[in-house]
Amino acid sequence: MFLARGLSRLPVQESGYAATIGNFDGVHIGHKAVIESLADQGQRLGLPTLVILFEPQPREYFDPDHSPPRLSRFREKLSQLSHLPVDGVLALHFDRQLAEHTPEQFIQSVLVDALHVKYLVVGDDFRFGRNRRGNFAMLQKAGAFHGFAVADTGSVVKAGIRVSSTIIRHALTSGNMIEAAQYLGRAYSIMGRVCQGAKLGRQLGFPTANIALMRKKSPLHGVFAVTMDGVNGRTLQGVANVGSRPTVDGRSTMQLETHLFDFDGDIYGRLVEVHFHHKLREELRFRDVEALREQIERDASQARAYFANRYC
Repeated sequence: MFLARGLSRLPVQESGYAATIGNFDGVHIGHKAVIESLADQGQRLGLPTLVILFEPQPREYFDPDHSPPRLSRFREKLSQLSHLPVDGVLALHFDRQLAEHTPEQFIQSVLVDALHVKYLVVGDDFRFGRNRRGNFAMLQKAGAFHGFAVADTGSVVKAGIRVSSTIIRHALTSGNMIEAAQYLGRAYSIMGRVCQGAKLGRQLGFPTANIALMRKKSPLHGVFAVTMDGVNGRTLQGVANVGSRPTVDGRSTMQLETHLFDFDGDIYGRLVEVHFHHKLREELRFRDVEALREQIERDASQARAYFANRYC
């Protein structure tokens, strides 16, 4: 799967692309169905498949203070998309220039001139272009003129509920990890590089692998039973806290701290993926670090018991 950061880096494909456009936040089972359908059409038409993303996401650009927390950062999206039948990802930088494109300009310059798109899949509620004036009907009309087909992504329904990034975000906020996993098709996870921390966990007897989340908002908070991949080909069990460490320093940005069971290796700088399986409790402020240590001990015991029951 290739990645093109901008139209100028897109491989020349004179025959055109079968493409889809969206945020693909979380890359859930609804997205998977769209991409698999797109791949079928691409194979039938003899066209490579292309997923078109915007970075930042449009709502983040227009209203950063009120945009919902992302399910997945860009790196995580690429990782999940790489497991699907996608030939390439086009990441368009969403800035003032792109925001000012009229729908007609976007269709002509991106879809027709740059991509030579022959088959396009979008949601029937898709809006694009200045003032969100572009819509599904406009794309269909343009497709009839320029010679490309336009199809609706459709919806995937699970237990009577339409699968969406919004419903997954709600499940995570509620601590319902089973429901979130059903919609995602896997346990919710966060990727990142292990960085140096204050080493307070080690002083308390619970060393942690720390990942700076590089965001002020997270779709989940609290303490969880987790597993971690990316360490010497092993899957390690542990307990993790996602939050701002209110007992220690109450940071404005989020941090993921994971204590791995029965592991004492050096993994600083390692790119890892933490999978969230069960929520144990909310993040709390304790009266002192000794009270924090005692609670971490209880959390670790509960997480071990969760995994013991899960795999027995």
